[in-house]
Amino acid sequence: MTTGLAQEVANEGVRVVGIRPGIIDTEIHAKGGEPDRGAKMENWIPMKRMGTADEVAEATLWLMSDKASYVTGSTLNVAGGR
Repeated sequence: MTTGLAQEVANEGVRVVGIRPGIIDTEIHAKGGEPDRGAKMENWIPMKRMGTADEVAEATLWLMSDKASYVTGSTLNVAGGR
């Protein structure tokens, strides 16, 4: 979907990019009934730690910036190598 939409709107100056966050240290794990899920998953993450919401936000800000002006039709994994 990301690639197809990016191709459809590229000539209009619109960029389409997906962001795929990995295991992020937020309260969503507790809301799902597993407050320690992230900590349990750390050994499965190549970087051996959960990501932060700030790291996902920074990646998003970069994609929105002129520094990423030629990026479209792709998905950025913010997942610590997982």
